[in-house]
This record gives sequence, C-alpha cells and structure tokens, in this order.
Amino acid sequence: MIAIVDSVNTVLWGYVLVYGLLAVGLYFTWRTRFLQFRHFPEFFRVIKSSRETSAAGISPFQALTISLASRVGTGNLAGVAVAIYLGGPGAVFWMWMVALVGMATAYAESTLAQLYKVRNSDAQYRGGPAFYMSKGIGSNAMGYVFSLCLILSFGLIFSAVQANSISVAMEEAFSIPRIVSGLVIGGLAGIVIFGGIKSIARVAEKIVPGMAGLYILVALVIVFINITEVPAMLALIVKSAFGFEAAAGGFTGGFMAALLNGVKRGLFSNEAGMGSAPNIAAVAVPDPHHPSSQGLVQGLGVFIDTLVICTATALMILLSGAVDYSEGAPTGMALTQIALEQHVGAFGPVFVGIAILFFAFTSIIGNYSYAENAMEFLGMGKRIPLLVLKALVVLMVIWGSLQAVTTVFNIADASMALMATVNLIAILILSKTVTKLTRDYFAQRRAGKEPLFKIADYPELGDGVDHSIWSRNVEKETKASTPE
Repeated sequence: MIAIVDSVNTVLWGYVLVYGLLAVGLYFTWRTRFLQFRHFPEFFRVIKSSRETSAAGISPFQALTISLASRVGTGNLAGVAVAIYLGGPGAVFWMWMVALVGMATAYAESTLAQLYKVRNSDAQYRGGPAFYMSKGIGSNAMGYVFSLCLILSFGLIFSAVQANSISVAMEEAFSIPRIVSGLVIGGLAGIVIFGGIKSIARVAEKIVPGMAGLYILVALVIVFINITEVPAMLALIVKSAFGFEAAAGGFTGGFMAALLNGVKRGLFSNEAGMGSAPNIAAVAVPDPHHPSSQGLVQGLGVFIDTLVICTATALMILLSGAVDYSEGAPTGMALTQIALEQHVGAFGPVFVGIAILFFAFTSIIGNYSYAENAMEFLGMGKRIPLLVLKALVVLMVIWGSLQAVTTVFNIADASMALMATVNLIAILILSKTVTKLTRDYFAQRRAGKEPLFKIADYPELGDGVDHSIWSRNVEKETKASTPE
C-alpha cells in the first residue's frame, strides 16, 4: 500500500501537477488577458464593501476568510522553511511565480463554482468543482471521484496533520502534553463545525484578519530592523532562482531544485487549481451579482497567502541566517522557530507556537466546510451523515495530535493530487465559459456599470445553471432602466 501511494505521488507530484498546474495557470492568464495584472485593483474593489449576505449564503468577505483559513496553515510556516532548505533562497522566487499565475487559475475555478451552484433542500447555496463537472461537463463520475478525494484529504486527513502541527508546537513552546492539545482543539473545532458553514464563516471572519495581520506586523518589524540587508536578500532570491548564485551556507542544488521545491510548496500553500476554495466560493452571495466577482475574491486569496504571508516567513528565515543546508539540519517548523528566536529572542518560538495554533485551527474548520459541500454532491448532505462526518473530524484531530502522521499524510497527498488532476481537466474543458464571463464582466465595468450576470446571454448553458438563483438580475436591470 505504501509503495503504491509513493508511486502515485512520484508521478502526479513529480511530473503531472508541478508542470500541469503551472501550464494551466499560464493558459488562464492568457485566456483572461492577464487579468491579475491588468485588473489588479479590481481584486480589492470587489472585496472592499462586500458584506452582503442572505439566508441562503454567506458574504464574499466571509468566503475569502474561510478560504484563507484553509490556505493559511502549516504550509506558510513549515512549508516555506522546507522549500528554502531543499531549494535554496531561489525557491521563494518560484513560489511567487506560481502564485501570480495561480491567481488566474483560482479565478477560473471559483467563477465556475459560483456559476453552477445550487440550492440544497434547506435552500442553502452549495457548489464546487463536483457540481460544475456534473452540470457543466455532464460527468457525474468526475464529480464522484473529486468529492471522495476531497472528503478523504481535506475533510479528514489534513485535520489530523494540522492538529499534529499544533500539538508539536504547543509541546515545544509551552510543554503542554499532546493529548491535552488534541482534546482542547478537538473540542473547540467541534463547537464550531457542529454549528455549520455559517458558524464557520462567523469564526473565520473574526480570527483570520487579526491572525494574519499580527503575523505580517511582526514580519514587517523584523524587515525594518534589518532593512539594510533586504535589497541584497531580494537579489539573492532572484539570482538563486536561476542558479546564478549559490546560497550562503553551502546550498548547491541549482535551478531545478529551486524550481521544483518552490512550485510544489507554493501550490501546497495557495491551493490554486486544487479545487478546494471553489467549494466555499459557491456558498457566497455574489457581490457584484456576477460569477466573476467571486473568482476575483478567491484570486485575491492566493495573492494574500503566498505573495504576502509566505514572503513574510521567507524573509524572516533568510534574514536570520539560521538556514543550515547540511543533511539532518533543522527544517520545517523547527527552522522557522529558530529563525524567530534569532530575531526576537526566547519570544520567537512562543510566537510561532501561537501563530500555528491559530493558523492550523482555522485550517481545520475551513477544510471541513469544503467537505460538507462534497457530501452534498454525494447525496449525503442530510443531518445524520453530516453528524457522522463532524464526529470523524473531531476524532481525527485528537488522533492526529498524538501520531507521527507521515504515512497518512502521503495518502492525503495522493488523494489531493488525484483531486487536483480531475479539477484541472474540468476547468480546461470549461475554459470557453470562463473567457466569456470574464469579457462580459469587464465590458460592463468599462461601461461604468456594476456587473450583472444575465442568463439570457448564455443560451449554451441550458439547464445546467439554476436560473432561479440569477433571476434577481433581470429584476435589478429592469428597475435600473425604468424612469422614476
């Protein structure tokens, strides 16, 4: 079993996804006419005042904070450290590149999720890749494979991985026994997820901005203190990315090591193209009332995760001079803690412990919200099946806090890789729809209008789209054109 899983990971992560996700990102960058560069301010405009919610869904801002809750986790602290250890400072450059093209991929998948969303039996919005695979492509089989992989990886196993990170950090920073951390985090996670997606949205909306803001503030203070060294460090990152300059400390991996590790860790962190964030993008009440607006919201999530938070971690590590490239040297969370200790003394490991507590906890509740949408697609969105899933998540949190989760994490990697592969195929098939929606949205913006999605302009969609969800746009347009 372990040999099979490792073989799948070698093929999918070593070849298919590292190059496939980059290629798809470049393709959608081209098809959307470089929207993440040409229309960068629009990513912020759509989120600035997007507080509209309803009985059926959550606000776009809440959807952003939930997706950030899932994205911003151990990958932003431990993952960046691993990328630098294995790929040198140049890995950071390739993390930036994969995020920049990944913004277009994230835009495409979340735009489609918003377009093909449905109302469940409780009149709540639900959607995601499984739904656009079924309703847009007509393949239930793709939707089933995707949903099962999502529940296994994000819903269950990644909860154990995040809990393990919390328990290790709490033990290192405060000498708290792992079982205590597991029980406390399991109990708190249970309180939130048993309240459903709206409860998760309320918690994420409060925790995520403060959590990320404090972390970035500490990074800015460290950068300011070392400001004279920053230009040289940025130059080292760029030169090392192409193998023009070896990293200090003995790193000799060169161009390919920087590329592969930067791309892989960047994708792990921002999840662009994985098909995870679209599950919560579909639950949002669109504001403006056009599918593209929620694609822009999630594209901004990729920017915040990698270009802001991962860069903050990278600079703190590189400026500390704590990186040791010798075999067996500290890496991952330990390297991040050592780096912070170099900057701020004994408070460093404590701060990292607190940061990972909040980062990983919000990842647990964010990941659960994705799994709930997948359960809906499988016809298991009723009370009893969801209660079983919630109980399993809590148990996985407690179990993960006590275990070395390397093997089970490899299984999650394989599951996530298969999920991402199916999703990439789906969004490529539906790329014409993404292109048409993008042109429609920005044509309305150029005309000085607040974009509205008019289903009558898309006869090719047929019955795949729930017309009732978008009917309010006809009413809005009629009222706007009717004289007082």
